[in-house]
Amino acid sequence: MEHQSTFVNWFRNSSPYIHAHRNRTFVLFFGGNAVTEPDFDNLIHDFALLRSLGVRLVLVHGIRPQIDEQVNVHGNTPQFHHHLRITDTTTLQYVKQAAGLVRVEIEALLSMGVSGSPMAGAKIRVASGNFVTAKPLGVLDGIDYSHTGKVRRIDAQAIHQQLDQHNVVLISPIGYSPSGEIFNLSAEEVATEVAIALQAEKLILLTEQNCVSPGDNHPIQQLTTAQVSSLLQETPTVPDEVARSLRAAMQSCEKGVQRAHLINRHVDGALLLELFTRDGIGTLISSNAFETIRAATLDDIGGIMELIKPLEQQGILVKRSREKLEMEIGDYIVIERDGLIIGCTAFHVMADGNSAEIACLAVHADYQKGARGNSLLDYLSNKAKSETIRRLFVRSTQTVHWFVERGFAPCEIDDLPEPMKSAYNYQRNAKVLYKDV
Repeated sequence: MEHQSTFVNWFRNSSPYIHAHRNRTFVLFFGGNAVTEPDFDNLIHDFALLRSLGVRLVLVHGIRPQIDEQVNVHGNTPQFHHHLRITDTTTLQYVKQAAGLVRVEIEALLSMGVSGSPMAGAKIRVASGNFVTAKPLGVLDGIDYSHTGKVRRIDAQAIHQQLDQHNVVLISPIGYSPSGEIFNLSAEEVATEVAIALQAEKLILLTEQNCVSPGDNHPIQQLTTAQVSSLLQETPTVPDEVARSLRAAMQSCEKGVQRAHLINRHVDGALLLELFTRDGIGTLISSNAFETIRAATLDDIGGIMELIKPLEQQGILVKRSREKLEMEIGDYIVIERDGLIIGCTAFHVMADGNSAEIACLAVHADYQKGARGNSLLDYLSNKAKSETIRRLFVRSTQTVHWFVERGFAPCEIDDLPEPMKSAYNYQRNAKVLYKDV
């Protein structure tokens, strides 16, 4: 029964993300190493699950190890400069072989539908094509990169047409010039440019290791693009593969992609954990802060009601109707974490203009150890100062000590300003506290 309860709770908690991701465009990058792993089919199953949940999915795969293998088999040595492959005419043949082989393997796995398997009934259609126009990288530092190129243009319209037909789009790191030349491209660059061209909601980069803090080696949960830039400039020891993914994430978010994620592909189910749980498992990159305190809007009412419902049932908060919330929404402040409301409070200014009541202060149970209640209180204190409010009041039945520890002092009901005094509920018998700003 405990296992069943855990599953039910997880499934219920994942429902907001299922709704949020439906009909959204995700560009998903994975390196050639992933294709060679025996458990790659698990990743394919997760791709299929995303598609079944209504995600518009574009897959961009790498082929670096497959090219290296062909080079080594033929007794040659891979040539790189600044971590970019020098693609001579012979190596270009290996690039084409590797791209074709990997694409066919991925298409085959996406075509599975054996009864009893995770792919049963999936019926995924895969579309590949000449979506990427490229140009030569040219000569850098005196080095001729020959058939190594860079993205010139992405045919976003053609990709959208395939997505509109419910196809999964599969793109290899190969580009074509108007004159018919073929260029070997960086898969991360292709994924980045595709995400930008499509204005995708997410660019997801499956990496070979976690993105960790240089100080304590702990996984980094979230970064803004500015923080990514600082990390890359100040930490030359960031592994090259992680650095490439960070640059791709930063560039995509700076050019309109809403979110980018770095996810360690070696963790089974990491893609699902990142997308369908509240805190995820990877590193989230965005242009703005992942978690913000802001004024509430009418669109937040559903989230506020869901947040405060358990506290109302426990008698910690007074029950509020949807109509009352709609009427007073201009008084509410929320903490939004990646689209979810995890904290709220209200700031009701009294008729005298000199005092205000703090009400409905709530933080989601999963986030109560992160000083978010303090952050809300600090936000309201600063708001009071900016509006020349001189005294703050609060009514509480079960959190009196929390407010006392933050500088509030008890007072009498008669000390309350109108309309707090006339609206006081003697049956509830809440304690009254105040604090001078």
